[in-house]
Amino acid sequence: MKTEFILLRHGETEWNSLGRLQGHLDSALSAKGLRQADALAVRLASESFQALYSSDLGRALETARRIAARTGHSVLQDTRLRERGLGILEGLTRDEAGQRHPEMFAEYAAGGPDFVVPKGESASQRLRHAVECLEELGARHAGARVVVVTHGGVLSSLFRHCLGIPHGTPRAFSVLNASWSQFDYHPGTFRLVTWGDVNHLRDDSRDDT
Repeated sequence: MKTEFILLRHGETEWNSLGRLQGHLDSALSAKGLRQADALAVRLASESFQALYSSDLGRALETARRIAARTGHSVLQDTRLRERGLGILEGLTRDEAGQRHPEMFAEYAAGGPDFVVPKGESASQRLRHAVECLEELGARHAGARVVVVTHGGVLSSLFRHCLGIPHGTPRAFSVLNASWSQFDYHPGTFRLVTWGDVNHLRDDSRDDT
């Protein structure tokens, strides 16, 4: 039996609007991000789903809690749904990261799946955590629909994983704040159904950096 996952990126944060790398650090949702989270909540209020899961990072939790306030679901947290830890690059803009840690930032920007940012983690490590989590949820909620609030890096990695796009390939797709993507899980396999739907938003949405 398949499990239908609706995977959501959190609403825009203050650091998103400033172009700062977040990783495991956090930044509050901006006024625009709060509107985006509420728009997701309105859309989901008319949908039937069994459970609501979220990364434990504040920006995802706030998005999930606004959804829960409308739908009546409990928010179930899982650290495996976190954004990739970016260690020494967290809190910096891309320009600042390039100036302060030129070699490390160049490795990070190259997109190699196994490059571990000092005091952080690699993209492949984070993908393994996310896939492990989603596979467990797929088995737990077989035949049902589940909503998951997560992050741009997780979504980007899962997209590449499903379509066989190498991590080092320059990204030619958007990962927008408060976007709605659907992946169907059949035991051992994820299948992309819908990617990056933002029809519920009135404002423009910011791409992941």
